[in-house]
Amino acid sequence: MTGGVDAGDELTACEGEREPDPSDSLRTWGAVTQALREHAGYSRTEFADLVRFSKHTVESVELGRRMPDESFVARADELLGNTGALRKSARYVTRGRGDVGLAAWFREWARLERMAVSLCTYECRLVPGLLQSEAYARALFENRIPLLTDEQLEAQVAARLERQKMLYERPHVPFSFIVEEHVFRRPFGDVEQMRDMYDRVLTLSAPRNVTLQIVPPDAGLHACMDGPIQILETPEGRRLAYAEGQENGRLISDPKEVSLLHQRYDTLRSQALNPKDSRALLERLRGEL
Repeated sequence: MTGGVDAGDELTACEGEREPDPSDSLRTWGAVTQALREHAGYSRTEFADLVRFSKHTVESVELGRRMPDESFVARADELLGNTGALRKSARYVTRGRGDVGLAAWFREWARLERMAVSLCTYECRLVPGLLQSEAYARALFENRIPLLTDEQLEAQVAARLERQKMLYERPHVPFSFIVEEHVFRRPFGDVEQMRDMYDRVLTLSAPRNVTLQIVPPDAGLHACMDGPIQILETPEGRRLAYAEGQENGRLISDPKEVSLLHQRYDTLRSQALNPKDSRALLERLRGEL
């Protein structure tokens, strides 16, 4: 198994393993940005408005929990002296191990995701992480038991949003999502947050390499009733699967088991709404708010 994980292994972790420290370069770049902001006399809220990012994002960047986006770097540099120092130093910022904010049992799968040549996801519990809005992800983590610290929460939100970049940074990789309709009907937050969730899903599923299909309630019982599943193909042509439960994840490499799961996924694909009708349903749900 790639990365040293055998078929069927359960990757469980203690609390202390879940939140690896941010890389030194992330922390350093964030601390310099914070110092320049404070020297310029901007509060975090004022600065967030000027760079057109949320206050939570600015905080995460300054504390080294989140990689700065290119647009964030450019706007911050312009506001804080326009010396080019932030732009040039940002080239050397790394995430370290690349798994800041990821649960221990998910890190191996996240590593494989970044190299996959295709990814299929079936979800019946919540909006898939790769399609979540920031407010939706934040609400999920705020409801975790045991409660996360503010630092842990911000790290997990940042990691989730960072993973989403795959959808548009890898335009030649097909991403397929099949999601139960009731997932999108479950309310959270206020009306604006619900609208933002629908808008985010519609935006992230718009590229030609991303396919979203919704399973309506009248589809009845189907082949994937055993639970959510993810399946990817490696550059070497191997198929691997991942199944997640309460506080654990299972990485599956046995060819027969993966083949069975892929057959189930393909069967459900034929029962779900087509991509056009799925988008129309989301737009209708948004309009009903």
